[in-house]
Amino acid sequence: MGEIGELAKALAFLAAGIGSGIVTIGAGLGIGKIAAAAMDGTARQPEATNAIRMTMIIAAAMIEGAALFGLVVCVLLIVLIK
Repeated sequence: MGEIGELAKALAFLAAGIGSGIVTIGAGLGIGKIAAAAMDGTARQPEATNAIRMTMIIAAAMIEGAALFGLVVCVLLIVLIK
């Protein structure tokens, strides 16, 4: 029974590490796509710069919120397994 418990702990730590990496990569890719689209939109319509910037900031904040939630879940997994 002890071996199964240790294996479960090891797999939980592995899952938390992989999960936090995936969350970070996903957030980086999402924010990168937002920035690219905002720069493209600003280049095409310079008069809409303020509206594009506002929309970009809101979308980036939503992505960061989702990423933070994912990282909190990974940290809780580590803390609760110990």
